[in-house]
Amino acid sequence: DNKAFIDYAVEQFALQRQAVGPDGDIGIDFHGAVPPATAKLLIKALEPYQPMFIEEPINCQNVDLMAEIARGTHLPIATGERIFTKWGFREILEKGAATILQPDLCHAGGITEVRLIAGMAEAYYAAIAPHNPLGPISLAAGLQIAASIPNFLCQEQVSLGEGYIRNPFKVVNGYVDLPAGPGLGIELDENALADKIGHDWRNQESYDADDGSVVDW
Repeated sequence: DNKAFIDYAVEQFALQRQAVGPDGDIGIDFHGAVPPATAKLLIKALEPYQPMFIEEPINCQNVDLMAEIARGTHLPIATGERIFTKWGFREILEKGAATILQPDLCHAGGITEVRLIAGMAEAYYAAIAPHNPLGPISLAAGLQIAASIPNFLCQEQVSLGEGYIRNPFKVVNGYVDLPAGPGLGIELDENALADKIGHDWRNQESYDADDGSVVDW
């Protein structure tokens, strides 16, 4: 990580900002993979382009250092996909390490626990943006949270449910209607799911290109 890395990252983000204009919301995810000193420099260089948030500028387990980074910028810091239950988020809030929390409903304790996390966050003027790389069932759960808390910000999604649920979600002007059915409001499409049962898919393994060591994606 050096000046060339920072210059390249900023150049790429500037192109995104140019493409969507000044009113488009663009978050940027460091994924905890940038060294702290570099993260500070990169955040400062990105400030003129006004990212919606900086996600995981460093590994979220070092809360004190993340809080230091948060104090050094006016940009919102986001974290939470690797934090579990209200006890994990308590220190983040108390130390001012982030103002956008991203609990994953499938990992952080479900709808009930995430509502408790949202209540804690509200007292610290922090917003909730549920993490979801998993699919439409997790999306449906996240939408229930969105409709029941005052500090919802946005919902991550990777699938609107085509090939999984009977009535896939639709995004209209950046919004998704809350499903009105019982439970989570969705119904699985068992016929469409038939060819997905018994798959041999596994999460992609990631290795450093230089030395072959195991790395996060």
